[in-house]
Amino acid sequence: MKPITKWKRKQSAMCAAVALLAGLYSAVATAGDDHGHGRDHDRDRASVKHVLLISFDGLHEQDVARCIGANTCPNLALLAKSGTTYTNAHTPGLSDSFPGLAALVTGGSPKSAGLFYDVSYDRTLYAPSDTNCTGPTGWNVVFDETTGIDGENGGALIHLDGGGAFNPQAIPHALVNGVCTPVYPHNYLKTNTVFEVIKGNVNGARTAWADKHAWGYDWLNGPSGMGVDDLSRTEINSIDPDTNTYYLDTYTHTEKFDNYHVQSLIHEIDGKDSTGRKNVAVPTVFGANFQTLSVAQKATVASGGGYLDASFTPGPQVAGAIAYIDDALGRIVSELKQRNLYSSTAIIVTAKHGQSPTDHSKLVKNGDTLTKLLEANNYLDSGGNFGQAATKSGNLNDGTGLVGTGFVQTDDVGLIWLRDQSQVASVVKTLKDNLSCNAPGICADGPQAYILSGPQLANRFGDPSRGRTPDIIVQPNPGVIYTSSTSKDEEHGGNAPDDSHLGLVMYVPHAHHAGQVNDERVLTTQVAPTILRLLELKPELLHSVAIEGTRPLPEFDRED
Repeated sequence: MKPITKWKRKQSAMCAAVALLAGLYSAVATAGDDHGHGRDHDRDRASVKHVLLISFDGLHEQDVARCIGANTCPNLALLAKSGTTYTNAHTPGLSDSFPGLAALVTGGSPKSAGLFYDVSYDRTLYAPSDTNCTGPTGWNVVFDETTGIDGENGGALIHLDGGGAFNPQAIPHALVNGVCTPVYPHNYLKTNTVFEVIKGNVNGARTAWADKHAWGYDWLNGPSGMGVDDLSRTEINSIDPDTNTYYLDTYTHTEKFDNYHVQSLIHEIDGKDSTGRKNVAVPTVFGANFQTLSVAQKATVASGGGYLDASFTPGPQVAGAIAYIDDALGRIVSELKQRNLYSSTAIIVTAKHGQSPTDHSKLVKNGDTLTKLLEANNYLDSGGNFGQAATKSGNLNDGTGLVGTGFVQTDDVGLIWLRDQSQVASVVKTLKDNLSCNAPGICADGPQAYILSGPQLANRFGDPSRGRTPDIIVQPNPGVIYTSSTSKDEEHGGNAPDDSHLGLVMYVPHAHHAGQVNDERVLTTQVAPTILRLLELKPELLHSVAIEGTRPLPEFDRED
């Protein structure tokens, strides 16, 4: 698909060329899809009618290099041989799934897109129960598995589609032009998405996506609420009725969940909707998220999860997960070829985030020492009455949450929203006085650790006074996870090297740079403007691209 005006101009030029060449290349010009080699770069882009974006969460660059070198991911290797491998791709500062995916589809970091974590905080919002916006503000925004109606009143997540509707207890309110208005996830995103831009600028465009939370990922629709025509409603935290267990319990069970996404993509390639029930156009841009690798990486090393050494040698579970995702990729590409779409579809394989630490010897799990330190010094409620746990009933996320409590989000990073922003300097001093890994320290005493606040934080992530950005961000030493959990040895969310350095392989039909390896430092935010450039749209149509000056990936960073 192409923008209407550009397509008309190109159509006239093509007709003239066909006549001049007396039909020699008429088949190429007419089909424009499955023939032709040695085209210049502009014609490479002109051959792209569809873009498929795949996120294998947890996929490090080192995983890509190792599996291609060992021939354990033959399908990814074939894609790399036909495309470009970016060996120095990174997330834009934070690596939770929300900012990780927002980078790929908005072209922006949390500073412009406004997404820091799926569970975060916003000082300007009113509680879900405050439908008149007359009470205090400051809400712990929870857009995860509980965003579906199954999560209402703390209910069991028994449906794959999350119950088929939003949970009203998860939807906060905001005053918009004086009107108290619900804030659904798509309202929460601050900038538009590639889905919205393509639907608005490509004649007959259709869009589709599948992700891990059925309703929390509504934000992919963008502020219009209508960016994704076919948003597959799949909830990974739901209970599999066949086993009465969660899809997340083992990586092999997660494969079953990810297979739903493979089947959705195959249906879409076949000219159907994600359920396979309706005949529709093949999407102009579509894709899916896969969780199997991430689950295998998090599993404890003692149980066969994670990696065996600092060289990213995969343990049994990770090796099995890489074999699975490669097979999934092979099935998808095979279907594109069977439907004669491979030579008109650009394919981008990357990840929202990596996982840390891959070197098990660096793992530190002292518990959530950061939150304990904040509580002990009365910067947050000493009894834990803040965030998700701060409810009148004592039940998690049941609609009785307290307002204005502040919040702290920890995994292998610490995001701190203080209940009293005037205490920032005091909190930073307390944190710096307790940097060691000894109690009550926060284990941020190494050269790769840092504490962001004030202008330094505002320049990078936005001004906290506007309500959305954390007051303080703590990046602990690589390998530190603020947990005492015995069920996982790796996490993500922060900016440790293993979180941020991702695999990125891009195939473009008939590209003259097939098999290229690019070692320039790039950000995953550059994927979104590249998608638009491939479809002959201006990258600046994305608000985040215009705000942050995001450039397309190097091979595509020039005008027609």
